Amino acid sequence: MTLWIDTVDSPLGIICIVTSADAVLAIDFDDCRDRMLTLLGARFDVTTFRSKKNPLGVTAQLKTYLEGQLDALNDIPVDPGGTPFQQEVWTALTTIPIGTVTSYGNLAKTLNKPGGSRAVGLANSKNPISIVIPCHRVIGANGQLTGYAGGVDRKRWLLNHEGAELVSSSAHQIALPL
Repeated sequence: MTLWIDTVDSPLGIICIVTSADAVLAIDFDDCRDRMLTLLGARFDVTTFRSKKNPLGVTAQLKTYLEGQLDALNDIPVDPGGTPFQQEVWTALTTIPIGTVTSYGNLAKTLNKPGGSRAVGLANSKNPISIVIPCHRVIGANGQLTGYAGGVDRKRWLLNHEGAELVSSSAHQIALPL
């Protein structure tokens, strides 16, 4: 299988984009490339990577998002793979409005999995399509920034970029409608 790869220079460092002919398969930071390749390797037996500028228009959309048009990522076709539960979590992540956060526990309750915050956190950590599937919008129950594969500083930057009000209380987190 041939996959297309491109990179974007950003305030967060170099971001790698991997697509098939139809959808985004992975977006991750260059210093997380090993993680990205491991996740892709779990899905595809034999893969050839070919450099391609702006595959599916995603590079341009990501740049537009980084420049401040926050809804620029809304229509990107994604194919993250994963288990049915992971897919359920990742779909729920896409319903978190720009500029808001929720906790792992709230996300678990939304998915009808009360007490499943650890499972949600684990699924969140396996998200192969960073930023577009906004796992950065999930924070700890105490309002603290936790658990982001790209690092907490990047998570903070993304949330600030999106205008999220970061508070120390979980009382201001949203409950997701699904």
